[in-house]
Amino acid sequence: MVCWGAALKSKGSAYRKSKWLGVAITAAVLSPITSERAGAEDRVQISQGAGEQTTSPSSGITTLEPVKVVGRRESPTATIDNPPPEYAGGQVARGGRLGVLGNRDIMNAPFSITSYTSKMIEDQQATTAADVAKNDPSVRFTGQTGGILDAYYIRGFPVAEGNSGEVALDGIFGVAPNYRVFTDYVERIEVLKGPTAFLYGMSPSSSIGGTINIVPKRAGDVDLVRFTADYIGSLQGGGHLDWSRRFGKDREFGLRLNGSYRGGDTPIDKQSTGAFVGSLGLDYRGERFRASVDLLAQEESFIAPSRPFLVAAGIAVPPAPDGHRNVTQAWETSKIADQGLLFRAEYDVTDQITVFADLGGAHTRVDRVFGTPTITNWAGDTINTPANFIFQINRYTYDAGIRASFDTSIVKHTLAFQALGYRDDLSRGSTNGRSMTSNIYVPIDRTAQSIATPTFIPKISQTDLMGFALSDTLSMLDDRIQLMLGGRHQRITSDNFSPTTGQLTSSYDKSALTPMVGVVLKPWRNVSLYGNYIQGLSKGDVAPSTATNAGEALAPYVAKQYEVGIKVDFGRIAATVAAFQIEKPFGQLVGNVFTAGGQQRNRGLEFSVFGEITPELRVLAGTTLLDASLTQTNTPGTLGNRPIGVAAVQANVGIEWDTPFVSGLTLSAGVSYSSDAYVDTANTQSIPAWTRVDFGARYRTTIVDRPVTFRAAVQNAFDANYWGAVTSYGALVQGAPRTALLSASVDF
Repeated sequence: MVCWGAALKSKGSAYRKSKWLGVAITAAVLSPITSERAGAEDRVQISQGAGEQTTSPSSGITTLEPVKVVGRRESPTATIDNPPPEYAGGQVARGGRLGVLGNRDIMNAPFSITSYTSKMIEDQQATTAADVAKNDPSVRFTGQTGGILDAYYIRGFPVAEGNSGEVALDGIFGVAPNYRVFTDYVERIEVLKGPTAFLYGMSPSSSIGGTINIVPKRAGDVDLVRFTADYIGSLQGGGHLDWSRRFGKDREFGLRLNGSYRGGDTPIDKQSTGAFVGSLGLDYRGERFRASVDLLAQEESFIAPSRPFLVAAGIAVPPAPDGHRNVTQAWETSKIADQGLLFRAEYDVTDQITVFADLGGAHTRVDRVFGTPTITNWAGDTINTPANFIFQINRYTYDAGIRASFDTSIVKHTLAFQALGYRDDLSRGSTNGRSMTSNIYVPIDRTAQSIATPTFIPKISQTDLMGFALSDTLSMLDDRIQLMLGGRHQRITSDNFSPTTGQLTSSYDKSALTPMVGVVLKPWRNVSLYGNYIQGLSKGDVAPSTATNAGEALAPYVAKQYEVGIKVDFGRIAATVAAFQIEKPFGQLVGNVFTAGGQQRNRGLEFSVFGEITPELRVLAGTTLLDASLTQTNTPGTLGNRPIGVAAVQANVGIEWDTPFVSGLTLSAGVSYSSDAYVDTANTQSIPAWTRVDFGARYRTTIVDRPVTFRAAVQNAFDANYWGAVTSYGALVQGAPRTALLSASVDF
């Protein structure tokens, strides 16, 4: 069946003319299976990919892998409603989005990319995108558990710590929620490692370690009504409704509605939370025209939100406290509301030419009363000044372009052109309270402070990112040799304003050209050798008031990545190895002059394996080895030191096993490891290595002819106390305590 599906794709126009025959075949295959109301995992899915019949020894039930729907025409240059199929085991996909280059199979991608599927999201009971992304050994979570935001290190560089739309939605920056992405409306979470300035454009907050892209849910070819009830930790519960339908003569109109609410006490002392999430996904897939609209809204509130800890200079980092402990006061709060909208459209001018356009934006408002505590001694004493803070950000994004494919002699070309614009404006106001003390081991309750709400919320910055990208992918010998060439011209303008007077204080207007070269060689069909040279782009710093060139805006920082690797697909299991080097400049004072003379260099090796060892045993594992150092600094004592927060070794192992003794029962286990990391550039303060173990189980059955799935998990099963990470600004992130997760899903 796999070969049959591939053959259909290769037939070009003949494949497209098989529309009604394909619908008839699909209906014939489905009718005897769906009438038996098999379990959710045993039902035929209609999605991308070819069908292959397998039988599970543990259940005796014959299952068909996803079958390709040929009831509609597909363009090779399309990206809307055209995701790569799942890989064996269903935890990851066969490919993902490479920004302006569109969707590509992993074997045809000269980059390291992993796309985690909705099946994995559901089976891990992942609440946020961070819960999924941290399965990648090159990713480490640097957001505080029970805190207000999710942040990451990818390949040893911070991503999303500045937020401002750092996570892409359907390939577009500036639409996803600013602080945290809930998984209720997520079909896939793609992690592209390394700088992506050419592929996605410059990230809004100048991250260069990688890009996380959210693929939103779309209405499938099989109607769906699914309700999930869940329970987390102490007394926190919720419910999630997922409703999907297609309409029209040829089911060309799709509607996907998701809504959820969860709230209650968390496993962290004094803390409670409430979160509402709602999304509406609309799409149209015609013969030549495709379009989608995504509407997102989410609101999350905390009582006693957890905070990372700064550490006073000159003291050793004390041991991590019990993960349940919380120095935040019960009267400290936060409330974050996000709304986002994205419209996308594609039209196939011919079978080889597609034009596209995207338009979107988002709004975020944050109301919070809290501070960031500083640890002042080995005994764990802290000092903290809470503030009443209001933060608002508006983001707008738009782009348009064309993708085209054509042949010249023995060479096949795929061209892509994109013009893109992005703007954000940030307003912020705050009022400080009184400082107070506490202790990380024995938190002290303090009398509530009445901190005035700020009445003046001035705009403090406005940033515009504009530019265009052009690329050509040359393929020869039936795609055994592929060469990707491209470049993006990016203009960066930014205005900063006084928080007290609202007057313009500094301006930034710079531009840069970031090239990209990628190569894929396939000596055998199941082996890809690849390499890339790609750049990242960050806004240059503005010289501080202490410098003789105070107020001078430095040119954009250009990070450079060199990467080579090998990918091997054994059919049911795949393995990858990558070696990379990333060099990133940074600003520093040399004498009294502020200049971009500093540089951080991260060299690394990544190993990963995923898929099915046997039909009953699945694996998702990997290791990242990082040699990171400050290769250029103005301080001899820091030259050659390891950068803040970078662990030399990171490893993850996840196993799932379909048991033979209970039909429908799957057991899982996962282990995560990170070596030590430094808190300061002098490398005198550090956190120790840590290991976390998780266990899980799920049981699929039918109740009153309805597919039902029960899931249970224990995270940090041995209740280890540990510092989970260090942020780029040297703050300690407390590891999560032992947490139980329970859920039950039913399809109606």
